[in-house]
Amino acid sequence: MGRGLRGRPGQSVGREDRSGVPMLPRSGPRRPRPAVGLAPTRGRRRRERPPCHTKGVRDAMRVMMTGGTGFAGSHTVRRYIEAGHEVRLLVRDREKVRRIFDPQGIDIPEEDVIEGDIVDLATVERAMEGCDAVYHGAALVDMRRKMASRVLETNARGVSNVIGHAVKRGLPRIVYVSSASVFFAPGSGPIHLDMEIQPGTTAYARSKAQAEQVVRTLQGTGAPIRVSYPTGIVGPDDPGLSDANEAVYIFFAQTGVTTSSGFQIVDVRDLAEVHLRLLEQEGGMARALAAGPMLDWASTYRILDEITGTRLWRFPMPGAPLRLLGSLGDLLKRYVYDFQFPLTRDAMEYATQWPGASGDEAAREFDVTFRSARETYTDTVRWLHEAGHLKARLVGKLASAD
Repeated sequence: MGRGLRGRPGQSVGREDRSGVPMLPRSGPRRPRPAVGLAPTRGRRRRERPPCHTKGVRDAMRVMMTGGTGFAGSHTVRRYIEAGHEVRLLVRDREKVRRIFDPQGIDIPEEDVIEGDIVDLATVERAMEGCDAVYHGAALVDMRRKMASRVLETNARGVSNVIGHAVKRGLPRIVYVSSASVFFAPGSGPIHLDMEIQPGTTAYARSKAQAEQVVRTLQGTGAPIRVSYPTGIVGPDDPGLSDANEAVYIFFAQTGVTTSSGFQIVDVRDLAEVHLRLLEQEGGMARALAAGPMLDWASTYRILDEITGTRLWRFPMPGAPLRLLGSLGDLLKRYVYDFQFPLTRDAMEYATQWPGASGDEAAREFDVTFRSARETYTDTVRWLHEAGHLKARLVGKLASAD
């Protein structure tokens, strides 16, 4: 599910496979880059890199990236560099780049860190100069009603500036991060890529739906845009506490709720691998569901109990009262206090009515194996403890495994 208890988690382009999933025509980078496996250069990892296994890849690329200091983005930066590519980051905070990547031994030269905003087209153009590909993962997320217009404007201009300018420049590799939640409607069947885009109710959800429409329109003109649709992104090494990781934190530090539906995650490391395949693959899927295990809430808590040897406190509540509580939260935001916590009807519908999605097609296409929930949660909870978010008594035997 898009964000668990914390909120939200088309046209064919080129050829099409038998399942109806859009496929892109085969094309290579506009100009050669240093081959994978050469000695480290700018924006390369200092220690030995694991090999790149994507079929049909000939040359490394320089990739302009937005959202590179976020959770999914920072893991994607790491994976791109491990595969031999160079990155240029468009960020709002230059120092955050150092805080995230220096401890990992990843050296990104100063000239490849551009400080600015995705709403500034001139900055986007400068960041994109000399690049072979683009990855766009940046978006403004703010649950307050007073920020709604800014969220809509920022995310719309970001897609127009970054994706639109990449298409205008004729870049052959463009990766955009969407969300599986753009297909969700209460009462719908399992999520699949042929479903209609849903308009959303929160400003952020509406902005993702609008961005998706822009991307689909550009894809319809033949633009080589590849899109990932992740479910709830969970995993270690989170620069902040993103929504799904914060949900895991809340399960331990506060409480959980056993209700209808469940919590569908994708390991952030597997998502980064999908992003590598979307960048490198010549042809293939234009859109990919990055969906890991779908577990009901009881099974989710049972795994967390087992990996820690503790017992999480949770209580049962049917879905209908939670959705009613979400509606009350919407009213409170409107008339009483404009809080940031995503207690919304939208969030409660995702928590109680998420129908599940399958990542099997992307796994087959890209030769990626999505991690089990047990492996992902083990690594995530251990990291939450090591990073100081969870006390040793809360994570049980995972603390003693340090």
